[in-house]
Amino acid sequence: MAEYLESLRVLAEKFGQLEGVGKKTAMRMAYSVLELEPEEAADFAQAIVNAKEKIHLCPICQNLTDRELCPICADSERDHATVCVVTDPRTVMAMEKVREYRGTYHVLHGLISPMNGITPDQLKIKELLTRVGEGEIEEVIVATNPTVEGEATAMYLSRLLRPLGVRVTRLAYGVPVGADLEYADEITLFRALEGRREV
Repeated sequence: MAEYLESLRVLAEKFGQLEGVGKKTAMRMAYSVLELEPEEAADFAQAIVNAKEKIHLCPICQNLTDRELCPICADSERDHATVCVVTDPRTVMAMEKVREYRGTYHVLHGLISPMNGITPDQLKIKELLTRVGEGEIEEVIVATNPTVEGEATAMYLSRLLRPLGVRVTRLAYGVPVGADLEYADEITLFRALEGRREV
């Protein structure tokens, strides 16, 4: 039936463009939208528009924010001399659940992956080097995933950062190779932070 409903097909295709959403899930989501009351559907659509209009990158750490600075960079109680470099904003949320790390972050928005056409200049590396070059940062914790791309990115960052006179460390992972940090539990992330090592 869905193939005859053009607007439903288009809606499902739009949901299917989201990361991790397959065809069946996209169609279920499209049907769920049809079950909403008109006001709820309008609110749902407006929430998407508002998020796209209001959320931007923090000019300091490149994390997502809807304010001038993200709450972490704006927090004077945080240790601004320590920066934890992560792949994406979801990892920041995972790290914050640990409630033990009191430094700041820097979000790369990806990993170096020549196979996928992702080069260093496509990541937020230049912004990290600018931050470190300002002289207030003492330690950079590289918290990329323990994958081939994650390790390659960590080594690349280490080579760039060491000449700037900062301590560069890498998380000691208690998670399996190939796993994503955003899905690790709090205890595993806490142990990884405590056991970080020089790169």
